[in-house]
Amino acid sequence: MKSFDWTSFTKTIAIKAPLTDIYNAWTRTQELEKWFLQQAIFTDAGTVIDRKQNVTTGCSYSWFWHLYPDPMPGLIKDTNGKDFLQFSFEGECLVDVNLTEKAGYTIVELSQYNIPTDDQSKQFIRLGCASGWAFYLVNLKSVYEGGLDLRNKDGNLPPMINN
Repeated sequence: MKSFDWTSFTKTIAIKAPLTDIYNAWTRTQELEKWFLQQAIFTDAGTVIDRKQNVTTGCSYSWFWHLYPDPMPGLIKDTNGKDFLQFSFEGECLVDVNLTEKAGYTIVELSQYNIPTDDQSKQFIRLGCASGWAFYLVNLKSVYEGGLDLRNKDGNLPPMINN
């Protein structure tokens, strides 16, 4: 596995939905909670951002997943209000979300990089996040194309690939 890139990965999916809807899915609290998070809290200079408002560069976040009590903190590093978002993730890692339109689809390209190369980061960030993002991108497609949320939200079940 000498040539395997432990420091970054990219996932891409085509979603039959308007680009503006998918941009909002990444940048509005109420939309993120439909397909990704149990709860998202965005703040700008200490003030909580309205659930229907798009986040902007410099906002902080606390993200909560179903069945996991601890929040993930981070920072929105860059947004352009249209088709690009960058945020910190898992410490110093960065995630870029680029959206383009092609043949009636919105193409979502997610890249996570700056992944440390210690063994724990290789396992839990590089491999774990790649698997996690693959599921959540499929769930994004499912929610916006058909309305079906694939996440496990049942606390009586153990953690699975869909939470």
